[in-house]
Parts: sequence; structure tokens; C-alpha cells
Amino acid sequence: MGELKISAGQYSDKGRKETNQDFHGICVPQGAQLAAKGIAIALADGISSSAVSDVASQYAVTGFLEDYYCTSDAWTVKTSAQRILSATNSWLYAQTQKSQYRYDKDKGYVCTLSAMVIKSTTAHIFHVGDSRIYRLRGKSLEQLTTDHRIWISIGQSYLGRALGIKPQLEIDYQTQQIELGDVFLLATDGVYEHIGEQALARIIHACNDSGGHLDDAAKEIVCTAYKHGSTDNLTAQVIRIDALPQRAAGEMVQQLSGLPLPPILQARMEFDGYTIIREVHGSSRSHIYLARDVETGTLVILKTPSIDLQGDAAYIERFLTEEWIARRISSAHVLRPCLPNRKRNFVYVVTEFIDGQTLSQWMIDNPKPGLEAVRGIVEQIAKGLRAFHRLEMLHQDLRPENIMIDSTGTVKIIDFGSASVASLLESAPRGEESQILGTVQYSAPEYFLGEGGTTRSDLFSLGVITYQMLTGRLPYGAEVAKSRTRAAQNGLRYDSVLHEDRDIPAWIDGVLRKAVHPNPAKRYEDLSGFLYDLRHPNAAFLSKTRQPLLDRNPVAFWKGLSLVLALAVVALLALRTFK
Repeated sequence: MGELKISAGQYSDKGRKETNQDFHGICVPQGAQLAAKGIAIALADGISSSAVSDVASQYAVTGFLEDYYCTSDAWTVKTSAQRILSATNSWLYAQTQKSQYRYDKDKGYVCTLSAMVIKSTTAHIFHVGDSRIYRLRGKSLEQLTTDHRIWISIGQSYLGRALGIKPQLEIDYQTQQIELGDVFLLATDGVYEHIGEQALARIIHACNDSGGHLDDAAKEIVCTAYKHGSTDNLTAQVIRIDALPQRAAGEMVQQLSGLPLPPILQARMEFDGYTIIREVHGSSRSHIYLARDVETGTLVILKTPSIDLQGDAAYIERFLTEEWIARRISSAHVLRPCLPNRKRNFVYVVTEFIDGQTLSQWMIDNPKPGLEAVRGIVEQIAKGLRAFHRLEMLHQDLRPENIMIDSTGTVKIIDFGSASVASLLESAPRGEESQILGTVQYSAPEYFLGEGGTTRSDLFSLGVITYQMLTGRLPYGAEVAKSRTRAAQNGLRYDSVLHEDRDIPAWIDGVLRKAVHPNPAKRYEDLSGFLYDLRHPNAAFLSKTRQPLLDRNPVAFWKGLSLVLALAVVALLALRTFK
């Protein structure tokens, strides 16, 4: 399996100034973190009018390079970087406000920042201020960033945007697909204002052609700008792409994907330090067993892939990703993995054993649950979903069979085989065909249009489950899976819960109708809104009244009407008899 490789060179000099207010750095992690987080490069330039701008530059670059690798590897590069930079901006702004420069932003803790994260085959670029990032591809040198400098007149300008200048940060973000041999150049204004793009490209090409080190190219760029009269600090970073990864994979996937698949296991069999008690569930894709850890005596669940799929590398990777996901989620309402305490000899995953029943079985045992019981279950499921969403993950297969209720009444989400992880998606090969990984009866309509899911897609599934607990049926029957066009989805007809001959408040129907709307833009924005409305009557739904019996139950209506008419006929006959 190939991995990302770069060559890098950098050089900085104070130039004709007394101090160097520029700061720069590169971090190239090793092993699995290289695939999970990528390579980070950053360059900051202090403003000349500030005596503390060098502190801002160093803090910005150091914080970015260190803190980026502390963020969750389930987050996208964009989320990780923007949260770090927003926090950095807040700190710098607060330092200025606490200092003697609080009324003069030109003398505070302010700097520019141009940063880049190279992950898989994509360069993620973050920029604020007037330092620059260029890309040299072949003979063409292209400026990728836009200077945030506002010109008042010839020779007079000021920074419109920078780190620490305002309480809120507005930062440019873009992605660029990289190719083998691409060269990126990061430079401060002390460099690029005194050396043209053709000269920059010529220096880099000369270094590449001679087989020289890129540090030499960075130094020559700085020295050339100095010779051309630069009076500012000068910094240049040169990064060349030497190798691209064939495929991204998490640490656990890399470690375990080369192991053999286990055989079909039988009760009482000893397997890799476990005693198999019985098979819990089997399908064409996987087998689930109840087992006991021989060392600890703990009951666990073993999940093994089907041996029929041993040649399907994508399936095996997705199978192993389940444990990768479980390790990163900490919630009482999400299945907990059992971390291995010994070497594995086969491909399988181990999780806690939940002594309870699926929500599917619970609904069979409780065909007409009270509204409060339904609310309690839904709120616990939502807590589990929030744990996914906080890490930019989607479950994508939320259904009654994937929800367990243990003996204490605690609800837990299980089975992450269809889960989507944003950070893994941005490393995946582009152009792959969209697949509907979840169960079609509970999958959101947008999946059937080939669109990617959002948190509102998981909310749709939760809405369907809530509806099913109250009614025993699905809000659109089996029609969602058949609706593969926007027009067909616009024609879906919601079946009101008020058709049920049950004591369900009319406003609850409005809540469910909104939660399972075919158009994701018309659903609740988040789980909190749905949960709140499930307990508190929304004014928008209070005006709705219970539907007439003819609409709710036509058979009962006509039976009742027939009975009334029959009684009326009997009464009329009785009157005629007395006359």
C-alpha cells in the first residue's frame, strides 16, 4: 500500500529589519496518522507596526501544527483546522484587548496565516492576510490564494483580514487535487513583492533538474528577493509531491486487513482466546456469536465476516471500520467495543454483550405503547446519534433491529457497518458509485436520488422509527424506496398517525410529518428541535384538529352510519305501528 511522500525545504531571514516577525513550520507524521490526518504546513507573517506581532506569528503556526493532530481523526480537515484557527484568533484578539494596544489594532497581536494540509490526494488550503500559496505544475506557476489587502492609494494599504484583528475570523478555504510532481510554494510579501513569478518558477525548476535539496531553492528565493531590494522579513517554503497514496485506511484496517478470515464457528469451540457459546445471528454478510473471554470470563459478542466475501477488499475494509468507529465514540447509548488484550490471528470485531432485546422485538411485545414510553426511547436513541454527529459521522442504517434495549431500559445503537465518516470520505477515491448502505424502509429519500446523507437523513430514520412505534406501520408504506426521482418524491403521500384509533394528540402528527418530510430542507434542522416538539406542543401544529372518522377509518364510519340509519328505520316503523 503506497503512502503520501513529500520533499520540503524552507528558509527564513529577518532581512534588513532588526527582528524576524515571520514564523513557519512543517509537520510530517508517521504511520497511520499520516493517512488519517495528512501533512501540515503553515506560514505566518507579523505586521511591521506591531512590536508583539512575532508572538502572534509563532503562536499561530505552533498552535496549528500541534493542535491539528490532537483533533479527532473522524473530523474532516476543514472542521479540524477551522476550529483550531477560530480558537487561535480568539486568543490573539483577547491578548490585544488585555494589553496596552487594545485601542490600536495595528499594534496588537496580529498576523497573517497561510496553511495547507495535504491529505490523501487533496491539498486543503486555509488563508487569511497577504502571505501567499502558489502551485507549480509543469511550467505554470499559479497563485492559489487571494491577498486580503485593501489599497487606499498608491503605496498606501492595510490588511482587511488577519488573525487577531477582529473577534470573529473569516478565513478562506479551498481544496485542490494534487498530482505527482506538483510543487507548492508558501511565501511572505517580503519575498513575492520583489521577485516575479517567472523567476520563482525558474529557481524551483533549476533545483529539481539538478537534484538539489529544496532548502537550497527556498534560500535562493529569499536571497534573490533580498538582492532585489526587499526591506521586509523574508520566508519561503517549498513542498514537492513525491508519491501519492493508492488508498487511505485507518490504523486498525492497515493492521488487520492482511489477516485470514475465521471459519464458521460452532458452540463450545475455542477460538482466539474465546469460547463460543452460540450463534446469535447469521447472514450472507456476517455471523454474530455470543462468546466468553477465556482470560476474564466476560461475555462478549464476536462478529465475523462471511467467508464468501473474503475476496471483497472494500467489504473487509468497511467491516473493520466498524470497530474503528466504535473506538472513537463514547456514549452510554452506543455499543461499546471490547479492546483486544492480545494479538488477533483472524479478522473479527469484539463488542460488549447487551443483555436485552431489539427495539423490533420490543414493538412486538408492546404493540400500543404509551406516548411517554415512546418519547423515552426516542430521546435515548437521539443521544446516541448526537455522539455520531459530533464526530461528523452518520449512522445511515438506523432501524429497530439495530437498536437494543437492555435489562435496565437503556437504549443503545448497534451495528456501524453502514456508517459514514467524513474524514474517511475525503480520503476515498473520487467518482465511486453511490450506494444505499442502509435498510431501504428506513433510509431517507435523498439516498435514492444518489445524494449524500446529512444529519437530517439520520433524523428521517429516527422519525420513521418513532412513527412506527406509535402506529405499527411506516409513514409512506414501501413507496419511498420506489421513488427514485424528485417528482416521484414530491408525490409521496404521508399517512397521518391520526388514522389510528388511539389517543394521540393532533400536534404530534405535525411533528412526525415534519421529521419524515421527503425534502430534507423541510425537516427539522437538528435532533434538538425534533425532541423539543415531541414534548412541547408547537404552535404551528396546534391549529390542526383530529381528522374526521371518514378519513381516519372509512369502514368504521360506514358501519356506524349504517347502524344509525337502521335504528332510524326501526324508529320510523315503530311510530307507524303505534299510529
